[in-house]
Amino acid sequence: MIRKAKVEGGVVVGIPAADPRITAFKGIPFAAPPVGENRWRAPQPVIPWEGERKCWTFAPISMQHIPGLDLNNIYSREWNVDPEIPMDEDCLYLNVWTPAKSTDEKLPVFVWFFGGGLREGNPAEMEFDGERIARRGIVVVTVNYRLNVFGFLSHPQLEAEQPDAPANFGHLDQRAGIIWAKNNIEAFGGDPNNITIGGQSAGGGSTCAQMGSLINEGLFQKAIIMSGTMTGVYGSRAGITYEEAQKQGEDFFKYLGVSTLEEARKIDAVTLRDKCEAYNGRFSTVVDNKFIDGHFVEKMVKGDHMKMPIIIGNTSTEFRTPLAGDNMEEFRENAKKALGPQADEFLKACGDDFEEAKKKSAVCGFEMTFRAMKEKDKEQGIDYPTYYYVFNPEIPGWDNPGTFHSSDLWFFFENLAKCWRPFKGNHYDLSRQMCNYWCNFMKTGDPNGVDNDGTPMETWKKYSIEEPNAMWFNNDGPKLEVTEPSDVLKPLVENYKSKL
Repeated sequence: MIRKAKVEGGVVVGIPAADPRITAFKGIPFAAPPVGENRWRAPQPVIPWEGERKCWTFAPISMQHIPGLDLNNIYSREWNVDPEIPMDEDCLYLNVWTPAKSTDEKLPVFVWFFGGGLREGNPAEMEFDGERIARRGIVVVTVNYRLNVFGFLSHPQLEAEQPDAPANFGHLDQRAGIIWAKNNIEAFGGDPNNITIGGQSAGGGSTCAQMGSLINEGLFQKAIIMSGTMTGVYGSRAGITYEEAQKQGEDFFKYLGVSTLEEARKIDAVTLRDKCEAYNGRFSTVVDNKFIDGHFVEKMVKGDHMKMPIIIGNTSTEFRTPLAGDNMEEFRENAKKALGPQADEFLKACGDDFEEAKKKSAVCGFEMTFRAMKEKDKEQGIDYPTYYYVFNPEIPGWDNPGTFHSSDLWFFFENLAKCWRPFKGNHYDLSRQMCNYWCNFMKTGDPNGVDNDGTPMETWKKYSIEEPNAMWFNNDGPKLEVTEPSDVLKPLVENYKSKL
């Protein structure tokens, strides 16, 4: 087993995972600490260390609100469970799980970005343990990155100081993690020319952002986008402009009582975090026309991204947004304002009963965006292997959560045993197969293959407009279905396309 590796910065020592055939390296530095003068800068080269660095425990998580306190929040019950988890602005570390016995094995590589709205989350969460994926012959890398005001502040002084990298520092951290894998993964038995990147929620959006930044050409070969292409069903979710984000940065400096970057960089990290929480502003991805040269989801829909095999999908019950209105008349008026020429078709599909119309209008923005993306691909003659899924099993628990946003993470990483929920045998069977599909895709760009007992799994066909295949992950296992967009969804897709 590879228990020691030479990487940029020095020698790292790993630790046997629960399965001793897997080695885990936790807390490997991939950049200099983003503190002091490095706060709000692109990640800087890693600082070398002397001797062997024991990478046996996760590094501190990024600065964010203290996790695990609000037990009314499903994610605090699910995995953000530890209020005492170490937290530090010095957070640019990553983790590696490898099954390799020697450095020349050329195993496929998976680079993962966690979700959390670019405001919270971390790679030490229980569901992101990479051991089960590594057991299938994959080298797994999970990357930490800066969040919220630490990772996504915009300000005119930053533009003046560092015009080549004035914003989106969290995405630049992610890119640095990919580059680290490209440059170092052979030391762990990985193949630097067979890298799949992936993420869920904000991590899925981050995957889109990395695909849409064409300076990344050649850094990775495949992508997995889980619940990561969210847009407003009845309007734009493009966010604020770069100019508006810079004005927000100026306003936040006034709130802090500082006027210069030098002063702001001297504020201690805990105070800055707490001031950000009290300010109640959201610092997120902006189109800075440097690393991000267009809204990342819109770039995906327009086909303005690197073309490569992708797995993309969503859960069956997440974020379904109904059209506003207190009665049928308001409902119709709002539809006409939001949808214009597509309103008549939409209203016809919704029907005349107000309550039923409200229910029918509640559709998934992830699905709408994906359908629009593939229609635009068809119109432009763009073709690349695309595998679409819908995650649809019953999720057990006293809270009756439905197939909620992020619930598929336990399954794809095959870590159900770490969860408090009373999963049963059928859930474990489904999880095993979902993880198999993922790993097959990481190896070859095609998710198909056999189950652990050698029997063929359900064939997962590619999605196309002519044959809109979707792999439904149900209680009784994977099932491929030709899944046409609903009559309600079709005009929403057309409306979204027309606004791009």
